[in-house]
Amino acid sequence: MKKIIFILFSGIFSAQTNQYKEILLSEKIGQEVRSYTNGYGIISDPEKGNSIVDSLGKISFSYPHKNEILRLTKDRFILKVKEGEANGKTALINGNGDQLIPLDKFKYRTWENRNRLIISKDGKDGVFDYDGKEIIPFEDKIEFANDRRFFIKKDKLWFIYDFDGKQVSEREFKENLRFYKGKVYLNTGIKTGEVIDIDGKTVSQFSNHHIEDINGFPFLITKNISKNKYGIVDENEQVLAENIYDQAFVGRNYIYLMKDNKVSVFSKEQRKVFPTDYHYVNHLFNGIFKTLKDYKNPKIAVIKINGEVILPKEYDVVEGFKIKGEDYVYVSRDNEEKLLDKNFENVLDEGFQIEKIFFNNVIVKKDEVYYKFSPKEKSYTAIKNIVSIKPFQFYPAIICKNQDNLYGILNEEGKQIVPFIYDDIVSFASKDEVVVQKGDKFGVTNLENEPLKDVIYDKYSADNKKLTLTKDKESEVLDFTSSEDKVVF
Repeated sequence: MKKIIFILFSGIFSAQTNQYKEILLSEKIGQEVRSYTNGYGIISDPEKGNSIVDSLGKISFSYPHKNEILRLTKDRFILKVKEGEANGKTALINGNGDQLIPLDKFKYRTWENRNRLIISKDGKDGVFDYDGKEIIPFEDKIEFANDRRFFIKKDKLWFIYDFDGKQVSEREFKENLRFYKGKVYLNTGIKTGEVIDIDGKTVSQFSNHHIEDINGFPFLITKNISKNKYGIVDENEQVLAENIYDQAFVGRNYIYLMKDNKVSVFSKEQRKVFPTDYHYVNHLFNGIFKTLKDYKNPKIAVIKINGEVILPKEYDVVEGFKIKGEDYVYVSRDNEEKLLDKNFENVLDEGFQIEKIFFNNVIVKKDEVYYKFSPKEKSYTAIKNIVSIKPFQFYPAIICKNQDNLYGILNEEGKQIVPFIYDDIVSFASKDEVVVQKGDKFGVTNLENEPLKDVIYDKYSADNKKLTLTKDKESEVLDFTSSEDKVVF
C-alpha cells in the first residue's frame, strides 16, 4: 500500500518569533528569558525571584523579595510575593510593575482571553478588569457563567450579570449555572424543564420529556430513563425521533443515532432521520458521508444521506478537505490514489502521484519531477532541483533533498524557507522546530530559518513537548511551540 498521505494546514509566519526573541534576549542579558510576547518576557533567579524584561533587554520590573510572576495577557501580570513584609500577598501589575490592583491577600479567577478577574477576599467576591477598575462590587459569591455572563449570589439567590457589571435579569435562581452556546437547561421535574438564554429568558419549555442534551438546540436529545433509550425533540417538544436508540451523538449539522450496531443520521436542515446499513459514518460535505471500517469489512465507502452509494466499500483511505475553499476528497485503494472534486471526478492528470496536500495547493510527482498543483486552476508548476521529499513529516512545509544531496525546507508554494545546507533535517509533532544536522553534529532551527540552537550538539532526544540536546554530557532543553494550528491525517 502507498504511504499514508499527510494533509497539512499552513500557519502564518511572523517576522521574528517569540521563541527566537527569547533566545536573543537570553544571550543579551545572560539569563534565561521565558514567556516572551508582546514586548515583555519573564526571567527567573533562584535567589531573587522573578523579574520582567522588555524587548530591549532592560529589566522593567523586579521585586526585592522572592516572588512568582505569572502572565495574564500581553502586558498584564500577576505578582505573588513569597517572603518579606508582603509575604502571601498578590497584586495585578503591568509590564513596568505598576500595581493596578495593590498587594493584598486575595485569590483570583479569570476567563481565557477575557479582560476580567474575579477577586476573592475576606469571604467575598468582586470583579475587576485588567486595568484594576472595579466592575462589580464585592458580593457573597460570583461565578463565571460563560464568556459574557456572571452569576452573582445575594442572600442565597443567584442573579445574572453581564461583563460590564449590569444586571440583565430580575429572575432569581437557586443555583448558579453554566451556559453552553448561550443556553442552559434548567430541570424542574422528572420530565419537565426549560431552556434559558444568557439573559435569563425562557426560550423553550418541556412538559413530557427527560432532556438529556441541548447542545444541538433547537434539536434536543431526550432519554427514556427506564429503558435507557434516546430520541430527539425540537424546541416546541415535537417528537422527531422516538426514544428507541442506544446512543446519540450531536454534530454540527447532524445528530447520529445508534441502534442494533447501525447508525441513523438525523439531518437538522431536513428535520428527518435517515437510516443506514453501516456501523458509523463521518460527514464529508454537502450531505455526503464516509463509512468507517468495521470487523465485517475493513474498507470504506462514500454514501449520500439517503443511502445512495457514491463509492463502494472498497477503499483503504477516504479523507475530505478544502483546497482554496473548494471541497475535495482523497481516496486510495490497492496502491491506487485519486484526488476527487465535489462531483467525485478525478482532478489529476494521468501519471501524477500525490505527495502532500496543503490548504492551498497539492504537491505531486511525475517522472521524478515534483510539481505544485492547483486543483482549482488545473495548473502544474515544476519545483526545480528537488530529488526527494521526506515522508512522514509533521509540518505545514516540506523537507526536501536537492541534487547536491543536501536538505532544506520549502513552503507549500514551493519556495525555500530553510536553505539547502544540511546533511539531514528531522521534524517532530510540534509547530515550528526541526533538528538540523551537519556532519555528526546537531542543532535546531524553525520554519522562519531562525537558529534556535547552534549545530554543536552530539545527540538529541524528543517527546511530545520538548527537545533535549546533549553536548559533552551536558543537556539543554528547548520547548516546542504550540501545534494547535496544525492538522495531520
